[in-house]
Amino acid sequence: MQQLLAALFLSAGYNTALVTVGAAILGASAGAIGTFMLLRKRSLVSDAISHATLPGLAVAFIVMAMVTGDGRFMPGLLVGAALSAGLGLLLVEWITRRTRLTEDVAIGAVLSVFFGLGVVLLTVIQAMDTGRRAGLEGFLLGSTAGMLLSEAEVIAVAAALTGLAVYALRRPLTLVCFDQEYAATQGVQVRATDLAMMALVLAVTVIGLKVAGLVLIVALTILPPVTARFWTNRPQRMALIAAIIGALSAYLGAVISSLGEGLPTGALIVLVSFAVFLLSLIFSPLRGLLAGQITTLSLRTRVHERQGLLALAHEETIFDPLTLKVLRRSGYIRADGTATQEGRSAALAAMREEALWGLYRRLCPDDAMIEGYHGLTQINEALPPDIVSDLERRSTLREV
Repeated sequence: MQQLLAALFLSAGYNTALVTVGAAILGASAGAIGTFMLLRKRSLVSDAISHATLPGLAVAFIVMAMVTGDGRFMPGLLVGAALSAGLGLLLVEWITRRTRLTEDVAIGAVLSVFFGLGVVLLTVIQAMDTGRRAGLEGFLLGSTAGMLLSEAEVIAVAAALTGLAVYALRRPLTLVCFDQEYAATQGVQVRATDLAMMALVLAVTVIGLKVAGLVLIVALTILPPVTARFWTNRPQRMALIAAIIGALSAYLGAVISSLGEGLPTGALIVLVSFAVFLLSLIFSPLRGLLAGQITTLSLRTRVHERQGLLALAHEETIFDPLTLKVLRRSGYIRADGTATQEGRSAALAAMREEALWGLYRRLCPDDAMIEGYHGLTQINEALPPDIVSDLERRSTLREV
């Protein structure tokens, strides 16, 4: 417990603290740019980019090992991964634009070919007579254990710069995600914005290889935005929430991975992110399952109450047990089914509402169809006051 608290409050050593903070910054950047990828319906492009980094990593390691004898120089590995991922991204775009194949097919082809080539090159590296091969597999699933201070600094700075770039481009990214034509009329270069979006995803993917691994970094660009979607309808607020969730998931995942030897950082980050997603799925007041069930039950209760009040107004016998239960709970009927004074008033009000809506449907059938009245919306809430007043003048009914 003491070790966990030390890691949580950044007192477990400077190197561990820097790795944890760097992971959090990376998670925030991934969540933010992942939001725009999700809105652009291109989330799986990041999957192709991540898998396409493996041959670049391997080639960079081989070249640096042959030239300098040390293939684990972090900037060199990141450059190799970036070049390979960029080539994979260009291939996906070329296949999509020049052939009849859809983008998902192109992603699958590039992903499998590049990853297969990378695995072959890793086998070649294992057979090489060079040192410092250990730890290279950490780029597959992520591993912060034994990360050098210089490597942690590179990840933290690069992730921060990427996050700032996402913030600076938030307006054109939002416009392009929702309406390309309107964005063009506002002076936004759609093609350039798309390329910038892909470049930012590529940067996040390459930067996060050591932290989350190329297999799981894609989850850090998908899970936080999907989770944020449960909490808001506004895109820029969604990007902010996704950044917070990504930062929290990466922070906690890195903290947990520092507690034991060999714990995979990427897998733990994804598990924490999924736990936040699961909690949001259940408890979000906007789109959560619990809120949905409450809304459904509330709607069902309102329907039974409305039908019961109309039945009371027309002096009809109510047989439905649930309708009787709802009316009794609301104080509209007594235990023997007799309407109370409050129930009679509510029944007359419901009948008046129904009559006014019926008159409105006859006078303005097209507008009434647009309003989509289902018997549960108060007419004063749905229509302007002048229209309601006109309907009341035309109606033969009067409030009691």
